[in-house]
Amino acid sequence: MIRRSRRSLPASLVALAGVVACALVATSAVQLLLGERPALDYDAVAARLHATRWEALPVAIGGGVLAALGLLVLLAAVLPGRALVLPLSGGSSAPVKAGASRRSITGSLRSAAESADGVESAKVRLRRRSVTAKVRGSRLAADDVASQVRQAVEDQLDRIGPARRPRVKVHVRRTP
Repeated sequence: MIRRSRRSLPASLVALAGVVACALVATSAVQLLLGERPALDYDAVAARLHATRWEALPVAIGGGVLAALGLLVLLAAVLPGRALVLPLSGGSSAPVKAGASRRSITGSLRSAAESADGVESAKVRLRRRSVTAKVRGSRLAADDVASQVRQAVEDQLDRIGPARRPRVKVHVRRTP
C-alpha cells in the first residue's frame, strides 16, 4: 500500500504547451475568417520551413532540444514518484494493510529527536532506507546527545512500525 505522488508538473507543462499552440492556431484561423492579418502567418512559416535544410544547425539544435524534452517528460511519466504513504507492518496477527503519511512519520520522528535532553532543535529527513536527524544542542558531550537522539528516534520507529525499517543517522551541531 504505497501511494505515490502524482506527476502533475510535467503533465501541466505539456498541457500548457498544447493549450498555447491550440490558442495560437485558433486565433489565427478566426483572424483569417474575419479578413484580418493573422498573428501566425501560415505563408511566412511555410516559406521559412521550405527554405530551411535538414542539415542546418538550427534544425539540429531544435531537434536535440525537443528530443531531450520528450525524453524528460517520458521519464517523468514512467518512473515512480516519491512515496507519500508508507506501508506499516501488520504485526503478528492478521495481515492488515495500513500506512502512514511521510509527513506524519517525519513530524513524529522530529518530535522524538527534540525530546532528547540537550536538544534545542532538530531537522529530520526520511529517505527510503535511512532517517537522518540533524540536531542542535547546547550540551558539551555531542556523543551523549547523539546516542540519546538515536535511541529516541529508534524507539519512535518501534512504535510506528514501518514495513521497512530505516537506519538512523544522527548529526549533532553545538550551538555557541
